[in-house]
Amino acid sequence: MAKQSKMGSWFEEKVFKPLEDKKMPVMEHLQEFQWRLTRAVIVMACVFVGTFFYADTLVSWLRIPLQNYFILDSWEWMPSDLPKIPFVFLSPAEALWQNVKVAGLCALVLSTPHWLWEVWQFVLPGLHAQERRFVGPFTAISTVAFYLGLTFCFFVVLPFALHFLISYGLASGFIAQISIANYVGFILWFMLVFGLIFEVPLALTLMAKLGWVDAPLLRQYRKWAFLGSFLFAAILTPTPDPFNQCIMAIPMYFFYEVGIISAQVFGKKKAPESEDAATPTPASGPAGGPRSPLAPQPVGAVAGGDDEYVNVPDSRPR
Repeated sequence: MAKQSKMGSWFEEKVFKPLEDKKMPVMEHLQEFQWRLTRAVIVMACVFVGTFFYADTLVSWLRIPLQNYFILDSWEWMPSDLPKIPFVFLSPAEALWQNVKVAGLCALVLSTPHWLWEVWQFVLPGLHAQERRFVGPFTAISTVAFYLGLTFCFFVVLPFALHFLISYGLASGFIAQISIANYVGFILWFMLVFGLIFEVPLALTLMAKLGWVDAPLLRQYRKWAFLGSFLFAAILTPTPDPFNQCIMAIPMYFFYEVGIISAQVFGKKKAPESEDAATPTPASGPAGGPRSPLAPQPVGAVAGGDDEYVNVPDSRPR
């Protein structure tokens, strides 16, 4: 057997190897939770200071998908045929509040790895080795999947959705003047929903791993999943047009199919039934099997044997 590498030995010793069960009082657990939560909030606050300093730049980045297309072949933004659209604010504090909201959400997204690390360190002593092998990679993959959903929405979905909506309004004879609050809310909500859509296969895999669902059951509900995708898209999209519903529902159902494949591969395996339980018990009866002593005896039969015969008593009056 090949000698284990230093990195593998470190993971086995620090992560996978069961730790000694420390009997900590409840107050010590609460103090540790308070310390880790405080440290995570301080880190996010420090990141927020930096993101708020560049809030105007972040808002200008959010405006990129409005009048540009991202070309996958050359990996660059190309301007579309839309005219320049001005942004307006409808209340005195609207512009400032949008900068605070964008900076806060960006700080939350950037500090998410540190939050997950603090949570992992808090729950690690209470997990078994098998649970660590599952929870650790699952958390890391779910985080990467959420970031991929945000990236896919920003570079692929939003340019087509915004171009369709703005072009439709201009073709109808309206003048495009967009409120900064409505635009930022539209962008951030779309990105959040697509980040959660990319979590659908992992959620189905987790339920299959726990034995709640399996691949045949998920295949059985395909039609309902397809209908539910469009219903959820109709509820989640900020606009009632069918175009945005389709660009949200189709990826949702696609990841449902991916979840079926993942559930089939990583799902909980059912134990095969024993042959003894599957073999039916032979029925006892007159075909040669043993008869119960409490079973009714046939007329004329006696306990002595089949060769003896008992006459039927004569009931006529004499």
